[in-house]
Amino acid sequence: MAVRTILIVEDDRAIRQGIQDALQFEGFQTLDAADGETGMELALRREYDLLLLDLILPRGDGLEILEAVRAGRPTQPVIIMTARGEEDDRVKGLKLGADDYVVKPFSVKELLARVEAVLRRSPERPTDIDRVTFPEGVADLSKGEIRFEDGERVELPEREGELLRYLATNTGRVVSRDELLARVWRLNPRRVETRTIDVHVGRLRERLRDDPSDPRVIMTVRGKGYTFQAGDETE
Repeated sequence: MAVRTILIVEDDRAIRQGIQDALQFEGFQTLDAADGETGMELALRREYDLLLLDLILPRGDGLEILEAVRAGRPTQPVIIMTARGEEDDRVKGLKLGADDYVVKPFSVKELLARVEAVLRRSPERPTDIDRVTFPEGVADLSKGEIRFEDGERVELPEREGELLRYLATNTGRVVSRDELLARVWRLNPRRVETRTIDVHVGRLRERLRDDPSDPRVIMTVRGKGYTFQAGDETE
C-alpha cells in the first residue's frame, strides 16, 4: 500500500511539529507550511492525500486556501483546524467544502481518528495509466506518441500527454479548467488565464483526430469544463 502524504498548514511551530511527529509515527509522510503564501503554493502544486489547514495564518488566509483548493481540486480531502471561539470561521470553512474540523487544543488521538475517517470516506485517486484507447487508435503516454489504426504515428508532446492522462483517469467526470490548471499545469487558477486550457485541448483534439464540431473523445461541457468519454479501456 502506498504511503499517504499529509500537508500541514499551521503557523504555530510547536503545534505543527507535534502534528508532524504524530503523523510520521503512524506511517504518514508530511509536507508543511508556516504561512498562507507558502501554504497556498504547496496546496495547489504538490501531490498529497489530505490537507490539515489552520484558518488564521500570517501572509495569507486559510479560507482563501480552502476556496482555491476546492476550485482546483474538488475531491481533495481537507480538515480545518480552528481555535475555540472561531465558530463563524469554522462554519464558513464547512460551507466552502471542508470535510471535517478539529478545535484547538486537540489531542493526538482525536486528530488521528479524524484523519483516518476522512481518508476512508474520500474517493480513491485515479490509477495512473500509460495507454489511452480512443476510437481511431491508442495514445502511448510512456512513449509520447499516438498510433492510429491506419498505421500513422503522431508525436504527443509531454504537456498534451499529461492533459490526456488526467482527463482519461477521470473518465466520465467533468473536469473544470481551474482543476486542470492546478493539477496538470501546477498553477494557481486565480493568477492564470484559463484560455490556455482551451488552446491545449484544441491541439490535443487535432492530434487525436477528434472533430471539434462533433467530438467523440474530449467533450466540452459548456460553462463547466471538459470530460473524456472515449476508449474501451486504459492501461
